[in-house]
Amino acid sequence: MTNQVEGGGPTVLRIVLGSQLRRLREEKGISRDEAGYHIRASGSKISRLETGKVGFKLRDVEDLLSLYGVEETEPRSALLSLAKQANTPGWWHKFGDVMPEWFQAYIGLEAAATLIRTYEVQFVPGLLQTEDYVRAIASGQPGITPEQVDQRVSLRTRRQQLLSRPNAPRLWAVIDEAALRRSIGSREVMRGQIERLIEATKLPNVTLQLLPFSAGVHAGEAGAFTLMRFPEPDLPDLIYLEQLTSALYLDKPELVEHYIEAMERLCIESDTPDRTVASLGKILQEI
Repeated sequence: MTNQVEGGGPTVLRIVLGSQLRRLREEKGISRDEAGYHIRASGSKISRLETGKVGFKLRDVEDLLSLYGVEETEPRSALLSLAKQANTPGWWHKFGDVMPEWFQAYIGLEAAATLIRTYEVQFVPGLLQTEDYVRAIASGQPGITPEQVDQRVSLRTRRQQLLSRPNAPRLWAVIDEAALRRSIGSREVMRGQIERLIEATKLPNVTLQLLPFSAGVHAGEAGAFTLMRFPEPDLPDLIYLEQLTSALYLDKPELVEHYIEAMERLCIESDTPDRTVASLGKILQEI
């Protein structure tokens, strides 16, 4: 179990450990309030632990495992090892001063996903942005220092390494034509970005589709969203919705299914992957 999830960083490890603890508690018929009392806390804290929203104290995990009757050496050691790993900061921790806390959770989930499907209308997907494109976006934000711009570029570059790692996820992106027609930085920046997208279409784990203006009203009119799928059975499909000062993570099956249907319709309404390459070439000539 621990080998399956350790690549996703502390975010995923907390979720997996929390789901294991919830399963053990429910099998014993113990309420959240009872479990909370056992570790000198509240039922609401147990809820936060079980959903991976907070870190774990090793002593609390030990006490909960004893309460749930997990005394055998092997399963107990595996869960305690998972708790220790879940408290280890991810590689992105050093970028905390230029990255909001709610986005740190996304990076951990992104690193653990086997499939990332995204619809973008404002910008090129982050995993496919060039350094110059990232720099142009970051430089346009008020109050940001040159050092912080450099950090954001480094963060984005580090994130993009997951597309070339041995167990790379599949990225399937639908990009609204508006994101490519909107000028970000100079003409050279946009040309370099379009060229990068054309190169990305040659990667075996990347699928790109352009949603042209001619599609008219479409299934993604409510805005950008990302679907992430994971190999771990304890992690359901997640929908990520980014807002100005926060983000939403949706995992209720009925909500996730709605977004999956919207993504499928977007793929039908968009240019095929082959046609997308031709469309990108045309846009490149027009810049």
